[in-house]
Amino acid sequence: MNYDQQLELLIKNALAEDIGDGDHSTLSCIAPDAIGKAVLKIKEEGVLAGMEVAEKIFRYLQPDIVFTSFKKDGDVIKPGEIAFEVTAKIHTILKIERLVLNCMQRMSGIATLTKTYTDKLKGYKTKLLDTRKTTPNFRLLEKEAVRIGGGVNHRFGLYDMIMLKDNHIDASGSIEIAIKKAYKYVQQKNLRLKIEVETRNIEDVKRVVATGKVNRIMLDNFTPQQITEALKIINRKYETEASGGINLSNIEEYAATGVDYISSGAIIHHAVSLDLSLKIKS
Repeated sequence: MNYDQQLELLIKNALAEDIGDGDHSTLSCIAPDAIGKAVLKIKEEGVLAGMEVAEKIFRYLQPDIVFTSFKKDGDVIKPGEIAFEVTAKIHTILKIERLVLNCMQRMSGIATLTKTYTDKLKGYKTKLLDTRKTTPNFRLLEKEAVRIGGGVNHRFGLYDMIMLKDNHIDASGSIEIAIKKAYKYVQQKNLRLKIEVETRNIEDVKRVVATGKVNRIMLDNFTPQQITEALKIINRKYETEASGGINLSNIEEYAATGVDYISSGAIIHHAVSLDLSLKIKS
């Protein structure tokens, strides 16, 4: 499925979860043909994300809405500003209110934290990657929020890249066996998949370089000094990724080594939702 198809499925399932057999609060007191306007109010400073998603959610339920944007994804926002105004059936607005807010608040929180990290990388060649440490069934929008915040999406799932981590290596018997089997698998299946392998120490790095047949080497829980040593051994033959123990206080020290990528699960699972509200105009 492409992005739009995945998003439509997410919206469909989320609305089914929330509405069930009907929005009885709205059904009980508002005429079905009543039309209204609502505005998305910004109540906290940060980076806005989810504007395009919000419009698609509204149009999923009511294609003929009038959606007026005052902000766009990636904009820096301040309290008191208005992100958009929508004219639609009041039933539509009230059915969708919570889904729109949940998506935009969560996405804006991730985009804000991601930008805080990527701002630290300005002037370095190192790029920030996300991970698979995401909320089940919400990965699509969490990774989109990372992209809006200036990060780069890593593999989306288990299917679009081969990543040989410690458990794969230990279960295979050795790092060499795991790499050789993965390379053979890709060739036999005629798959256009990159192969990344996790290393846990300098000796692992030497063994991977000697084996070859990979695209990227992950340097897991290495210190900046160890990464500098590893990069000399790798000698730019493979892409490099630093992971583990990297945060806002030391990310520049890691970037200064010249490593190609830094991956961080924290930009998603440590992000705090931004405060937004959707209010019907009286």
